[in-house]
Amino acid sequence: MTKLALVCVVVAMIMAAVSCSHNRGETITQDELVRRTQVLVDAVASGDRKPFEKYFADDSMIFDEKGQGMDKKAFVADQSPLPPGYSGSIKVVSPQSRILGDTAILSYDLDETETIFGQEMKARYHETDTWVRRNGEWQIVAEQVLRYYEDPAPGKPDVKKYPDYVGTYELAPGTTLAVTAEGADLFTQRVGRAKALLVPEAPDIFFLKGVEGRRLFQRDERGRVDAMIDRRNNEDVVWKKTK
Repeated sequence: MTKLALVCVVVAMIMAAVSCSHNRGETITQDELVRRTQVLVDAVASGDRKPFEKYFADDSMIFDEKGQGMDKKAFVADQSPLPPGYSGSIKVVSPQSRILGDTAILSYDLDETETIFGQEMKARYHETDTWVRRNGEWQIVAEQVLRYYEDPAPGKPDVKKYPDYVGTYELAPGTTLAVTAEGADLFTQRVGRAKALLVPEAPDIFFLKGVEGRRLFQRDERGRVDAMIDRRNNEDVVWKKTK
C-alpha cells in the first residue's frame, strides 16, 4: 500500500468514526438530566406542553402518585395552567443517577409549594425517570411518581370524651388492645406491644404519627362507643369494645 493510500484509509476511518459519534449523539450527564427535569417541572404551573412533547418518547409509560397509568398523548393533554388564584413552584432536589450506555436512570425528590388564594401548601414526591438514547436523542421512556406520606394536621383534644373511648377492644378471641387516657393524652396498646399515642384529628377520629390511616371510634344508636375502626386506605379492621 502506498503512503498516499494509507493516508486516505486513515482519513476515511476518522470520518466514519466522527459520523458514527454524531449519529449516536453525546452521552448525557446527571447535571443535564437534572436541568431537563427542572425545565419539565417548571412548565407544570403554566401548563406549557412543549417540554413534555420534547423530552418524553412517543412510547413512554407514565405512572403518577395515584397509580394512574398514562401514555404520552394522555400525559401531555393533562398539562394545563393552574386556575386563577393558584400559583406554585417545584424544585428538583437530592438527585441520584445511573448512566449506562444508551440508558440513564434519574431518581430524585420534588419539593412542591402551592399557594391557593394566599394559603400556602407543601407536598413532597419521589420520582424515577428512565431516559433512553435513540437516534442521538435522549428521551424519557418510563416515569414513576410516589408521594411521601405526611401526617394530617392535629386537632384540639376533647378530654371530656376520653371516658367514652377508654376500655378493651377485641379483634378476635385472645387478640385485644386497650385504650387508656393519661391527662390530655389518649393511648392505644396491643398486648405485648408498646403504647402508642392517639393524636386527635376531628371528633371521634385519631391517627398515629408516621402511620398512614385513621382510628375512628364508632358509636351505637344511643351514642355509646361500641367499636374502634382501624381504617387503612379505606379498608376497615373493626375492633369491638368488650368493656
